[in-house]
Amino acid sequence: MVDKSKKLSSLAFKFGVLGIIGLLAGTILSVVGFQDFEGNRFNFLNHTLSELGHYGHSTLAVIINGGLFFGSLSMSLFALFSIQLVDNKSLFPLCFSLAATFACLAAVGLFPVNVYHLHTAALKYFFYLGTSSCALYFIYLMRHGKLFYSRWNIVTGLLTLISFSAFLFMSHISLGFFGDDRPFYQEVVMELPRPNIWWPAVIEWLSLTLFIVWCSGLVRSVKKRRLRDEN
Repeated sequence: MVDKSKKLSSLAFKFGVLGIIGLLAGTILSVVGFQDFEGNRFNFLNHTLSELGHYGHSTLAVIINGGLFFGSLSMSLFALFSIQLVDNKSLFPLCFSLAATFACLAAVGLFPVNVYHLHTAALKYFFYLGTSSCALYFIYLMRHGKLFYSRWNIVTGLLTLISFSAFLFMSHISLGFFGDDRPFYQEVVMELPRPNIWWPAVIEWLSLTLFIVWCSGLVRSVKKRRLRDEN
């Protein structure tokens, strides 16, 4: 039983590391090589993730789309292998939700913004399922789950929950600087001229960054489990 736990935690950790590296490498490389029609470089304050993967717009679109697809599939496998390390029944819905969240992120890469309706649908469900995953994480902790417990995970998980909720709901709040009432996941490409700060892009990147940081903490927690099993 201990040997099986070692193998599962090792597989979960390896897929998690591979997934995080794939997501980060694809994003960084495509950002470095990005240039829009006017020769401007990528700006996280007014360019979206979707624009990085826009074929015909971004010269390295295949890199970000491939990174999203393969990195997210690896993270889905991380979540599914983590289910086998169950220490609490509430781990099941959390891991299934995480796997589904990353499956949607993989679909964001598989269906770039050139396929607008499929792309925005994948982005929509990524944010809804990501929000559910964060909520399920805190339910898991309240049920005394220990596998993913750490103060770092709690803080980053809470920040991720707040940012994902903001991305989903702030477009419906009339504050005067969010544009029209379209959901942010439909605001994937903006016509020129661009504002210096385009809030759908800012909140999207903040959400994605916090989500990756939080998931990196979950991967690290599995590593700690593996080290305990080896001792």
